[in-house]
Amino acid sequence: MFPIRDHNPSARTPYVTYALILANVVIFFSYWPLFQNPVAIAGFFDDWGLVPAEAVMQPQGFVTSMFLHGGLLHLGGNMLFLWIFGDNMEDEMGHLPFLGFYLAGGIGAALAQIASNPASPVPMVGASGAIAAVLGGYLLMYPRARIDILLIIIFIVKIIPVPAWIVLSLWFAFQIVGGWGSDPSMGGVAYWAHAGGFVAGLVLTVPLWLRRGGTGYWQETDGHPPHPEASYRWQRSSIPKVPRR
Repeated sequence: MFPIRDHNPSARTPYVTYALILANVVIFFSYWPLFQNPVAIAGFFDDWGLVPAEAVMQPQGFVTSMFLHGGLLHLGGNMLFLWIFGDNMEDEMGHLPFLGFYLAGGIGAALAQIASNPASPVPMVGASGAIAAVLGGYLLMYPRARIDILLIIIFIVKIIPVPAWIVLSLWFAFQIVGGWGSDPSMGGVAYWAHAGGFVAGLVLTVPLWLRRGGTGYWQETDGHPPHPEASYRWQRSSIPKVPRR
């Protein structure tokens, strides 16, 4: 089950969301050649990632680590989530407040991961903690927004719309389960950063939600972004079929 798009395009251009995606992509390919040398890439992540055991001595890692990724799939998955959920949050918050929210959420995520193992020598990299904050805020503001998910069950592949509260609640539950079943000192997925970022984003969004009217805002918008929903449908291709001879 993987989200691929929502039905809620933003009412205005999400410049910050696009800029964050561009920055992550450009930075990733700037150090792409280092992946050919395991020692070089490990040293690079040690210098610019966030090492919990050295966080006090390298505080810049709280920010720089948000723009580093460990591979193409890591980058692609994070940017897809940011593209799906970031535009509506930026639309609601405004450009600069959204940027501050994104960075604050990423820092909150890093603190949660450090708390799970302060002595870990494994560098943390990735935008997923900051993006998790976006997911937490999205859940609070738009719990009933429709999200298209790609559902794969063995050989069955189907795209179905699901309310955001189901998708995001399941995602958060997976992070908690993964966190309890993992050893932070061994590296791998930073489950507690994801969970911590999600909670941080939800908490940071509460003041905005209350200014909009709290539960009254949900009643007014039915839990959706406050503008017309997009609809998608399959259309028959205009390319003619060429029969076999």
